Amino acid sequence: MSKRLRNTEVCADCSVPEPRWASVNRGVLICDECCSVHRSLGRHSSQVRHLTHTPWPPTQLQMVQTLYNNGANSIWEHSLLDPASVMSGKRKAMSCVDIYFIRAKYHMLAFVHRMPCREDDSSTAKDLNKQLHSSVRTGNLETCLRLLSLGAQANFFHPEKGNTPLHVAAKAGQVSQAELLTVYGADPGAPDSNGKTPIDYAREAGHHDLADRLVEIQYELTDRLAFYLCGRKPDHKSGQHFIVPQMADSSLDLSELAKAAKKKLQSLSNHLFEELAMDVYDEVDRRETDAVWLATQNHSTLVTEKTVVPFLPVNPEYSSTRNQGRQKLARFNAHEFATLVIDILSDAKRRQQGNSVTSPKDNVELILKSVAIRHCSDSQDNDQPDYDSVASDEDTDQELPSRKGDRTKSLDSDVSDGPITMQEYLDVKNALSVSEAKIQQLMKANNNLSDELRLMQKKASKLEKQSSAPESDYDNTFNDSEMDNSGLCRRGRLRSSGWLGEGNSIPELDDLETESDPTLPSTEDVIRKTEQITKNIQELLRAAQENKHDSFIPCSERIHVAVTEMAALFPKKPRSETVGSSLRLLTSSAYRLQSECRKVVPSDGCPGPDMQLVTQQVIQCAYDIAKAAKQLVTITTKENTN
Repeated sequence: MSKRLRNTEVCADCSVPEPRWASVNRGVLICDECCSVHRSLGRHSSQVRHLTHTPWPPTQLQMVQTLYNNGANSIWEHSLLDPASVMSGKRKAMSCVDIYFIRAKYHMLAFVHRMPCREDDSSTAKDLNKQLHSSVRTGNLETCLRLLSLGAQANFFHPEKGNTPLHVAAKAGQVSQAELLTVYGADPGAPDSNGKTPIDYAREAGHHDLADRLVEIQYELTDRLAFYLCGRKPDHKSGQHFIVPQMADSSLDLSELAKAAKKKLQSLSNHLFEELAMDVYDEVDRRETDAVWLATQNHSTLVTEKTVVPFLPVNPEYSSTRNQGRQKLARFNAHEFATLVIDILSDAKRRQQGNSVTSPKDNVELILKSVAIRHCSDSQDNDQPDYDSVASDEDTDQELPSRKGDRTKSLDSDVSDGPITMQEYLDVKNALSVSEAKIQQLMKANNNLSDELRLMQKKASKLEKQSSAPESDYDNTFNDSEMDNSGLCRRGRLRSSGWLGEGNSIPELDDLETESDPTLPSTEDVIRKTEQITKNIQELLRAAQENKHDSFIPCSERIHVAVTEMAALFPKKPRSETVGSSLRLLTSSAYRLQSECRKVVPSDGCPGPDMQLVTQQVIQCAYDIAKAAKQLVTITTKENTN
């Protein structure tokens, strides 16, 4: 979609006129040079699109333009607008690209407004979520973007209202709010407490264009993959939700390697298939943006190395194994990558319909005329590649030796995880808080059902006594897997978009290969100890931010005590190796944290420590502790509900 730029528009980062790119999730316009830095950050930090050379959904472009015109940039530069920032040395880059400024602004969120510290972080998160839930009924986009920047969750399920912010925006006909929420991950197919989706809300309120747009967003992933190969998208209004192209030179006589690869893809759990599909989506975005970048540059000047994004940047929320697999996608040539995309589209359609695997001729709606399409000129007639399933973000580096060795051999590492920044740790902590809130919501919902179950058990007990059967034969444990959690889990979006058939099992439970471990502590106890660890880590990070290095040692000791108390909840020799590895990461990181914090006290006759390096190592240890605590919360939740 073409767009006429106004003379008043300038790059949000360096202030040069006539920016030609936009960051969709940040709501700003940027120039070519700053865009190259945005791309190197990864889509988790900034999602870039060209204003005129990239196809735009009109309502999404309008959303970005509205945010830009209403000062969205001030959200990301909040502290720079404070006159005191000049005295503190903070400044905004002007008329030149400042890589470090852009990275700090969007990746570390160094200049956003910080909420005042409160003892109860869960209450703060709940307040933000409820404010977002209320604000989306209005057209004030920048307010909602500010709340999202502070940590409000786009998929927040309001316990009293029984729905999400997207339900509210859809009912009110707030198209731009719906676009913003879905950019931040809101699920158009998430059911409310009555089983109605935001799409249903929009249709019932007469907002049919918005309802049609929400359906498009629901199938955004598979639509984007199909468009990449054949330049067309399905006609969702007519009930066509998938286009599965076919290789023009493909043969029914697939090689054994190709058959093995296809079988391996089909055998993935829904959870891992979703992750692989999302990674391929990101790679498609990288390749398409590369093509637009090369087509729009002034080739009379040298394109510098900093403009090149040779593979997907590291996402700190993912495991190192998954990041390695994502980077490996860049090595696929045009033929190999097209084959992988087609296989994913075909299997996504199969999983939606619950059909068995069909032959390559079946359900083909378009034919890919040429492998060497506009995105890549390199074409080879190689066999279809064998690709490995990527690890979930719940996997750890402390896997079983045999598993870790196998993955190391099959996945090449181009870039290792970089040093963990303070903001990256805080992102993990925020995600953990959200996870805990969801668990608590499920537990509250479980209470009423548990009461009903106990009444049924009492009646059953009377019958058992009459037949001389012991009462203990009845299991008085309620299984959360039997409860509809109203789309609160990650699988919500896949199920609502039709990827998971009604008869399919739950991916999170599919991944459990063993029976539940009765020796594990209760979820409530683990969450309680995790909250204590998190509060102590927050205190340590505040000390790091304020350069109060004298506080490092007492903070680390409090963290060590909290970690020891949490570890004591678990058996010394847990049945699950995953539990054991998470406990080892938790305790070893706490010991390492103490060791690093002691370095702030210089030894006699030795030069003073490099405080910047010490602080970085302290943050890394804190990140590892939080990561291990999150793993243990996840594991115990799964085990106790199995």
